[in-house]
Amino acid sequence: MLATVGLLGGLLGGCGGGGSSALVQEACGHVSRSIQLYERSTHQHGAMAERTRAAALVQLRRALRPAALAGSAGGQFQALQASLSESSRVPEGELVSALSAQCSSAGTS
Repeated sequence: MLATVGLLGGLLGGCGGGGSSALVQEACGHVSRSIQLYERSTHQHGAMAERTRAAALVQLRRALRPAALAGSAGGQFQALQASLSESSRVPEGELVSALSAQCSSAGTS
């Protein structure tokens, strides 16, 4: 997973520009921070792990608004919006692959 985080970091630079791509860059920045926190939580125990997972979830929540705005402006970003909206029902560990791929795809489009 750490390799995924590194890949996201490298690809986020390609998200630059105006409009939807700037919104996706913002959303993917939050996603990247969330994945980093989630990965850290997998090596922690008890209350520390719970706090770190909660912080990761906060980052996913912060990604929702810019992803929704980008998704409404262009269909290519709707998958990211949909995955983020699932974060209230699906454990983050099950979303990491999809979110990583969607931010990677956004960085190369």
